[in-house]
Amino acid sequence: MAALDLETLKKELNPEQYRAVTTVDGPILIIAGAGSGKTRVITFRIAHMLDIGIPQSQILALTFTNKAAREMEERIKDLTQKKLQNLTVSTFHAFGVKILRQEITALGWRENFSIYDETDRNSLIKETGRELGFTADNLDVYKIGNLFSNIKCGRKTWNGENDMYKQLYEGYQAGLKLYNAVDFDDLIVLPIKLFRENPEILQKYRSRFKYIMIDEFQDTSHQQYEFMHLLADKNVAVVGDDDQSIYSWRGADYQNIVNFEKDFPGMQEIRLEQNYRSTETILAAANGVISHNTNRKEKKLWSGNDSGKPIEIFMPDNETDEASFIAESIQGIAMEEKLKYDQFGVLMRANTQSRPIEEAFLEANIPYTMSGGTSFFQRKEIKDVISYLRVIANHDDDVNLIRIINVPRRGIGRATLEIFNDYALQNHCSLWTAITDLMAMPDGVLSDKTKLLIQEFLDIIEGNTSMISGKGLSKKVRNLVEEINYWDYLISDNPKSEKAARFKYLNIEHLIQSIETWENNPDNYDANLYNYLNRITLLSRDDGDDENNLGKVNLMTIHASKGLEFPVVFIAGAEDGLIPHARSIEDGEGNVEEERRLFYVAITRARDKLFISSCQKRRKMQATVECTPSRFLDEIPPNLVEYHEPSQVVSDDKAQDILARMAEMFKAPEDQI
Repeated sequence: MAALDLETLKKELNPEQYRAVTTVDGPILIIAGAGSGKTRVITFRIAHMLDIGIPQSQILALTFTNKAAREMEERIKDLTQKKLQNLTVSTFHAFGVKILRQEITALGWRENFSIYDETDRNSLIKETGRELGFTADNLDVYKIGNLFSNIKCGRKTWNGENDMYKQLYEGYQAGLKLYNAVDFDDLIVLPIKLFRENPEILQKYRSRFKYIMIDEFQDTSHQQYEFMHLLADKNVAVVGDDDQSIYSWRGADYQNIVNFEKDFPGMQEIRLEQNYRSTETILAAANGVISHNTNRKEKKLWSGNDSGKPIEIFMPDNETDEASFIAESIQGIAMEEKLKYDQFGVLMRANTQSRPIEEAFLEANIPYTMSGGTSFFQRKEIKDVISYLRVIANHDDDVNLIRIINVPRRGIGRATLEIFNDYALQNHCSLWTAITDLMAMPDGVLSDKTKLLIQEFLDIIEGNTSMISGKGLSKKVRNLVEEINYWDYLISDNPKSEKAARFKYLNIEHLIQSIETWENNPDNYDANLYNYLNRITLLSRDDGDDENNLGKVNLMTIHASKGLEFPVVFIAGAEDGLIPHARSIEDGEGNVEEERRLFYVAITRARDKLFISSCQKRRKMQATVECTPSRFLDEIPPNLVEYHEPSQVVSDDKAQDILARMAEMFKAPEDQI
């Protein structure tokens, strides 16, 4: 596209979009309804800022997923036809990493810290708990991990209920620092601490980033809001929709929209209400539902598209019938309307609904991809290889060192590990330092045989440090996998199934291929091991690559569908207890309002056709329970809906009669034989 002069912008944008794009100075709140061209506005706005002479290095655009950040950056590059190497388009957490890479020594960490994912965090909690004498019964690491996250991010405080874990929390924090590591929450919490305690560092970043844009602002947490508030001077634009705030359980608070109005006086508000995605029928249904929420900014989506087909609501007998209905409908529509499978979205409130749907898809040979399953990077074989890479990059990473010191098995037992652990505790050092110190001692703490085994392991780690910098990372990783004989380990670990071992080894091959693709990307200017490890920690946290899912039905939770759209959408399980979820009904109207926003998000994913199913019965645990249709179905204006009752079971006599009449219909007349 040519330079984005004002006349070009007027042709490309509607009046509200134009105003949002060309209002560059001062604080601005853009309320962007579902399908209203939000990403288009953000990308045009940044392109326009560049066009009027604002240096790219002064612009910071923050969003929530790597996928959204990539898409935004690519669209700006397409629009401007520039490389934009100094433009920062990033997730909040990746931007936090960027700051900490430069400044973390001011907080007492060393450079090249590790970022712990949930598995690493849980290992450290367990290890710290054992040191403090916690019993296994008192170490529910999932529950404790959530508590620590809530304490760290200020969502909870210490009280009589949770005080028993305070010492464990302090030990966990000390462990992170000892191992020169940070957890995922630290990627926001530590930059805030850094800015508060070091005004000169804050000033450096405020002077650099003079224009800030925040996408999906309704999903920001208190911490992310504070991060932005510290950085922003006055030229800050936030884009969001309070009707799509569905992450309160993750700390998001759409009240940040209200806070923004208070904290940035003189703020201008612009509302984008024209929807470019859905038919009028689908939008009228969405408006009808969301209007029942009281705590929201009044807005009404409208569409220039035609009215479209009515919303079809089915009441199958049970979840098996529901799954069959979805599979058969997808096959029929795909054939009749020549749609590809990836143009269908099947949305569920909970992952537990997926099994019968997956079985129906498998039976019907419908290819599908499911969001929310086990992440590729959480598979054991992948975590093992990555743990080697993490220890090569940071020898003081105790959690990953413990994971691999005896994987593949090399005869280093628990008693030996306890010796290392005791020494590390007594000398306030990392395990790596403990191992190297004890290896150097001649007094027989370690047997000669143990020393040989340990030395083999140390040689592997030290012998691969060349992968930290320089080229050929994927080749070096392949050599490492061969050096540790990981294939033999998989065979011994899966003695009854060579097929399982082969599948796991193939996953490692996929990992190596992905490293090769990453390091050969011309936009990747610094393909070193540290950058790769930070990338996969962030990637596996919020979204994986979905480039290979073309031609597959998208089966996902409603939460995972946010930001996506499909020509045809099925919402499965529209029943009270599922949506709204039973917990939210118990917790009161505020939580039901969030569930209504979730249902609104589900409806507005559909472009042309929307099918909703509500089972009459559903199997829960070992019992079959009667279901009540979701209260949200009654909030859809009745003139927009077509209800389909389930087929009635017929008597044997009636069935015989129907079959006889069908046979008569298809019987050829005698004079044609």
